[in-house]
Amino acid sequence: MGAQEDSLMIGAGDVARRIAILRRSGQTPGLFWLGGFKSDMIGSKAEALDAFGAEQGLAVTRFDYSGHGVSEGEFLDGSISQWLEDALGVFETTSGPQIVTGSSMGGWLALLLNQALRAKGDSRVCGLVLIAPAVDMTEDLMRLTFSPEELHDLHMKGRVEQPSDYADEPYILTEKLISDGAKHLLFGKGSIVTGCPVHILQGGQDTDVPPAHALKLLAHLTQDPVGFTLIPDGDHRLSRVPDLEKLKDVISRMSADAG
Repeated sequence: MGAQEDSLMIGAGDVARRIAILRRSGQTPGLFWLGGFKSDMIGSKAEALDAFGAEQGLAVTRFDYSGHGVSEGEFLDGSISQWLEDALGVFETTSGPQIVTGSSMGGWLALLLNQALRAKGDSRVCGLVLIAPAVDMTEDLMRLTFSPEELHDLHMKGRVEQPSDYADEPYILTEKLISDGAKHLLFGKGSIVTGCPVHILQGGQDTDVPPAHALKLLAHLTQDPVGFTLIPDGDHRLSRVPDLEKLKDVISRMSADAG
């Protein structure tokens, strides 16, 4: 049986939105997917994760953040707080231990999700797989890289427009996104404690989330077992067949250890 469509209402009043979900039933540890900025749950990595779950008989949960894919909401109204709320709401519909895999922004959200869950006594995240993790991206990879002209636009117009390598339309980065992201920064506060194994997959040719950024995260992960795989010729997407095979291998080993 394939993945089944589902949905979940999150939020109330003006911020209520229906979140679209794809679920595959199966055994635990389940596989929980967190996509990247402006990505959706039917991208190549999410599909590869689902295919692996089908092969291994594991449950798989993936969804679109609000304003992404087929979920409700406007993308420009989104924020890290809102997308984290989406992730927490969907995660709470799963059962048993879960391996959380996050790509780019999803890598940051994976760490925040795990942190929020453990703060309330939920330790079901049994492993984290982070693909080109864009931790603290609103600060390190956005605000601190803006030109004086872009900073002017951010404060005067409430937005910055940047060309995208992945779409004809530019990325629009809102002041709301940047200011809200500041509430969730992880770097510079000592060790990031996960309470579970972590594995980072990083492309050596990634210009969106450079290898140095992944190494900065690695330097903060000093309390738990961490694996790091550098794919020298890999770009930000890490969606080629060999890249996806590496992803499956990492999840396979983490799943075996969790079982």
